[in-house]
Amino acid sequence: MGLLGFDRARQELIDQAKIEPDHRVLDVGCGTGTLIIMLKRRCAAAEIVGLDPDPKALRRAENKLRRAEVSAQLNQGFADELPYEAGSFDRVFSSFMFHHLEEQDREKALQEVRRVLKPGGSFHLLDFAVAGEIIHGHLSCLIHSSEKLKDNAPARIIQLMRNVGFKDAVKVKDGKMLLGLLQTAYYRASRS
Repeated sequence: MGLLGFDRARQELIDQAKIEPDHRVLDVGCGTGTLIIMLKRRCAAAEIVGLDPDPKALRRAENKLRRAEVSAQLNQGFADELPYEAGSFDRVFSSFMFHHLEEQDREKALQEVRRVLKPGGSFHLLDFAVAGEIIHGHLSCLIHSSEKLKDNAPARIIQLMRNVGFKDAVKVKDGKMLLGLLQTAYYRASRS
């Protein structure tokens, strides 16, 4: 995944978040823990929590964290039912997860993200972007859920963020991966 540009893209996502040592940070859909390790290496004093519904991915994340000699809390759960207190995180991340959600679950997941953010906290999302035609063929295998990408247009994601009450929901920048064949978009939104 690093060769495809995923690590570089995640690093840019972390850069935009301006994490402080006293921050509590949530990675929704943490998968095997790659972003968590990057977050801990960037700001070791920050408290990092990862959430994923897949127990196999969480076991792999535990092993990766141990090998990387970093610690973080890992929980099993779903984005549309976050098992955390309201206002308990300074930053929430989502990287390459949003396109996996069914349309009806996207707004609920964003509501939950907003709920667990502290006032003044921010949400940072990175995912594949659609510009016209849906990806087919070999590239769709890399993304797994290419049929869901039709709902991943930047205007649609920003509108969903605004619908749930996020302030300043914006697309921060566009990106490209895999020699420019995959388009990505970086988003940021704040809780007032």
